[in-house]
Amino acid sequence: MKYFASVNEHRFEIEINDDHHVTVDGVHHEIDFQSLGNLPLYSLLMGGHSYEAYMEQGDNEWRVLHRGNLYRVQVKDERAHSLAQLSGISTKVQGGEIHLKSPMHGMVITIPAREGQAVEKNEILVILEAMKMQNEIKAPCDGVVTRVNVQSGETIEQNQLLVVISEAQSYE
Repeated sequence: MKYFASVNEHRFEIEINDDHHVTVDGVHHEIDFQSLGNLPLYSLLMGGHSYEAYMEQGDNEWRVLHRGNLYRVQVKDERAHSLAQLSGISTKVQGGEIHLKSPMHGMVITIPAREGQAVEKNEILVILEAMKMQNEIKAPCDGVVTRVNVQSGETIEQNQLLVVISEAQSYE
């Protein structure tokens, strides 16, 4: 299974080959990864080194405390990573507009975003259903929804325009 992790803005591609072998950014490693007791404490043996860390799962990330340093880790599996990239089928056009298009054929379940609404980065704009799975299309940046091009219950095609956002402008 392949995963994509962001650790404090650094990105890694991780493939879990089996219980004792992983590949990180193309480099193979033999590992021993264990939970220690009933605490959120974990031990990792890799490359002749021992690492211990406290790990806690939050809403959208893991928080990992290792040697007094706190790391924020976001992990996506291949499917979630592909959907995130596809939902990034956003095209900037003149005037700072971003056109968000459907990453797949499906049905619009709900549209939390409304025209004229200010939105923040990662705020859910549209929820699509495809292959009995719900997929959230999120704002790629802060801005204002200038157009909602679909309706709840509507069947849509891949690459169909969903929402247009005007990027938030910062004035100094």
